[in-house]
Amino acid sequence: MGVQRPMGGDVDEVANWSREGFRRQSVRQVVRVSAGGARVRIRVSNRFGEGPLRVSGAVVARSGGGAQAWPGTTRKVTFRRSGSTVVPVGGEAVGDAVSLPTSPLEKLVVTLYFAGKTGPATFHRVGLATSYRADGNHLNDASAEAYRQSSQSSYFLSGVDVSGPFRARRNTVVALGDSATDGVGATAEADRRYTDGLAERLVAGRRKVGVVNAGIAGNMLLTSSSCFGEKGVTRFRRDVLGRPGVRTVIVELGGNDIGANWATGACFPSSHKPVSARQITEGYRALIRAAHARGIKVVGATVIPLSGYPGYSARVERLRAQVNHWIRTSGAYDAVVDFDKALADPAHPERPRPGYVSEDGLHPNDAGYQAIANAFDLKSL
Repeated sequence: MGVQRPMGGDVDEVANWSREGFRRQSVRQVVRVSAGGARVRIRVSNRFGEGPLRVSGAVVARSGGGAQAWPGTTRKVTFRRSGSTVVPVGGEAVGDAVSLPTSPLEKLVVTLYFAGKTGPATFHRVGLATSYRADGNHLNDASAEAYRQSSQSSYFLSGVDVSGPFRARRNTVVALGDSATDGVGATAEADRRYTDGLAERLVAGRRKVGVVNAGIAGNMLLTSSSCFGEKGVTRFRRDVLGRPGVRTVIVELGGNDIGANWATGACFPSSHKPVSARQITEGYRALIRAAHARGIKVVGATVIPLSGYPGYSARVERLRAQVNHWIRTSGAYDAVVDFDKALADPAHPERPRPGYVSEDGLHPNDAGYQAIANAFDLKSL
C-alpha cells in the first residue's frame, strides 16, 4: 500500500492516530492477500518518521474476523533473526519470511508492538479496513478483547508479501493511483475496490498473479502534497520499482492534476501551478521509461469522469479530454484500460452513470468499481 505523511482528520473529518503515534501499545491490522503461498513476510515503513522507529515485536496470523486471530496460527516475525528492529528515518524494514500457508483472497492479521514512543506515524489514510489498538503487549492474543479502539487508517505497515520460496518470479501487478484506486466510495470492510474485483477475476481464471494496491486518495502525478502523498513520478521508484516480482504496473493518475489544476489551499504547496496536457503526458512517459528499463509492462488507465469534482469547469473537462485522447491513441502504453468508458453515462460522457457513482457524485460505488475491474483484458496483465 502507498504510505503518506502523518496528518489529522481535517481533510475528510475521519480521525486517525498518525500524529500522536503509539507508546506501550499493540496495533493489529487486517490485510487481504490476493495470491496464496507457503510463506509470508511483512514490510514496515518509517518513510515519514521524525526519528528512528523501534518495533518491539511483530506477529502475523490468519484472521478470525475483526481483531481476532485464528487460534493456533500466530507466527512470530523476526527481522534478520531478531525479535525486534529499529527502522531508520526514511527507511523500511522487511521481516524474515515465516511459514504460514495462505489461500488466495484470504485475510491475515498483522500485529505490531511498540514499547517506546514512536512519534508521528507513517500511515495510509484511507484504509477501508479497520485497524485496532490495545494498551500493552497483546501480540499473541487470539482474542479481540483487548483491542477496544479502532481506526479506518493503517499504520507503518507498507506491504505483505506472500510466496513459495522467495525467488525471482514476476507474478505481481501493482496498481498505482489516486482515490479511484484507493477505493474511496466503496463499502468499507467489503473488499470492493477495483483491485479487489480484479484479483477475484484473476483467481477465478486460475492465473497465479497477485495484485498490490498502491493507491493514495488525492494523489497527483506531478505535485507532492502534505495531505495526499508524494507525487507519482517520485513515489514510483519506491511503490513500484522497489517491490519484488513486479511484472506489470497499472497507472491511474492525473485526475487530481486535472481537477485541482487551479486549486489553492493548505494541502497544496506554494509551488503548485497549473499544468498543461503536455506536462501531464510527459509525466506518464517518465513512468513508462522507468518501468520499461526494468522490464515491467505498463497499462495506462484513462481519467474517470470529473463532473463531481469540487471546482469542476469546462476547462477542467477540456484538459481531461486532451489527456484521455493521448492515453488512448499515443501508443506509449503497452495496453490501455478505459476507466472513463467503463463509468461514463453514454448520454452525458462528462458524468458517471448514476448507478455507478457514490453519494459524492465523483467516486465510483461498489458497482462502479466492479465495472472497472470487468473492463480489464486479463491477458494485458
